[in-house]
Amino acid sequence: MSQFVVLNAEVLSPVIRVMVVDDHELVRCGIARIIRDEPDMDVIAQAASGEEALRLLRDFSATAAPNVVLMDVTMPGMSGMEITQRVVRLYPNVRIIAMSAIEAGLIPTRMLRAGAVAFLSKNVSIIELMRAIRSVYIGQRYITHRLATRMVMDTVDNERTPFDALSERELQVALMLIDCNSINTISDNLSLSPKTIYSYRYRIFEKLAIKNDSSLVVLAVKHGLCRADPVDMISML
Repeated sequence: MSQFVVLNAEVLSPVIRVMVVDDHELVRCGIARIIRDEPDMDVIAQAASGEEALRLLRDFSATAAPNVVLMDVTMPGMSGMEITQRVVRLYPNVRIIAMSAIEAGLIPTRMLRAGAVAFLSKNVSIIELMRAIRSVYIGQRYITHRLATRMVMDTVDNERTPFDALSERELQVALMLIDCNSINTISDNLSLSPKTIYSYRYRIFEKLAIKNDSSLVVLAVKHGLCRADPVDMISML
């Protein structure tokens, strides 16, 4: 049975069912608590990984499934891009809002191409987060004015980055290397052998014309794929 917001014994509107997918518990629970304060929304599920999100979605009936999924872009295991593609294919009525600490460069474009209908930086205001959820629920797409302007300018300038040459899996491994994950950690998180991760690392370096992890981080900062403390950047040069 559908849930509804009721005021003065009058049914106003259905409650928006939301799932939050983020590998950081503090972030995930914080977002869930904020959403639950809204009278027309409820968080019906939380997942710490893409794999867990898929398992939870399989357990829902068609009438009880989330209307909106807030999807972190960078997670251990399946990346936000990969899980977004699967959810869109398997559950076409579920609408995905991609969220990332990085709102520039390749990440927003890749997520929107994967099937997300909205993209938000994790530093958006609560008001904008709620506006995005309500917008995608009624079938609209949503990106911030700042991001829209940047994407238009990138299109006009035909701006591309070396990272455009990477496949989805290569980009996922690159982002994990940028986050200082070891080969063994990446291997465990992606359920791939260390030898396979080394092969991805070699191809990434070859495509980007770099020789080590420090150069990868510097290139990522230059093209907006990550942020770095100035002191850390100086130490890498």
